[in-house]
Amino acid sequence: MLSAYPLKALLCFTLPFSTRIVVATQDPIIIQPIEFGAMSSPTYHLPPLPYGYNALEPHISTQIMELHHSGHHQAYVNNLNAALKNHAAAVQSNDIRTQISLQQAIKFNAGGHINHSLFWRNLAPPGSSESKSSSAPNLIKQINATWGDEEKFRDAFKTALLGIQGSGWGWLVKTGTGADKNRLSIITTKDQDPVVGKGEVPIFGVDMWEHAYYLQYKNGKAAYVENIWNVINWKVAEKRFLGSSEDDNACLKSTQGLLQV
Repeated sequence: MLSAYPLKALLCFTLPFSTRIVVATQDPIIIQPIEFGAMSSPTYHLPPLPYGYNALEPHISTQIMELHHSGHHQAYVNNLNAALKNHAAAVQSNDIRTQISLQQAIKFNAGGHINHSLFWRNLAPPGSSESKSSSAPNLIKQINATWGDEEKFRDAFKTALLGIQGSGWGWLVKTGTGADKNRLSIITTKDQDPVVGKGEVPIFGVDMWEHAYYLQYKNGKAAYVENIWNVINWKVAEKRFLGSSEDDNACLKSTQGLLQV
């Protein structure tokens, strides 16, 4: 049976199996059903933290870490797996409408999984060698070249974080290419949108959703932003700065096949 969908403008949507469909037409589109073999979707698992729930005290409380990781992040993983499973079934049955309707759920929950998987690793216990910016000599050199010094960089980052309306993330990102490959930028993303621009490498991110700080800081998110610097993992930031987006993607791929914690 054929299905017709009249489109009056550009139609563009992305499916999670590396399929991108772009159609520009004024005429009805006749969608010919395609025979697919059996399909399975990837299954993601909650990655274990590289430290204990109490390791970031007093700057991020044990209660927040446990709820944030085992509650919120786990929910993103569960919802992502469910959406991918339903999408695979929709592809198998040639159900185009369901495939399209699942795009937002896949984007939101995959973004939540990606962002938090990166976030946990760019934090470290206060007072550890990893939490000192001296662990990132190459990155600090580029920060100083870009913003003048580390203090001015932190001020600029704070301004960006506190300027987020609603929920979102703030990121230090390597955005350059070619001869300018080490160029740094501060960007913010809305809700759970991940950093996915061509060639962009997230160096470290700060979660500005209320669940990341409210139980401890209430509406004093400026204090949360100030204290987060005590638990930034500069060693990981240095590694990401010297790496590539392909290296960064390994973080997400490593959560396939892990046992849940």
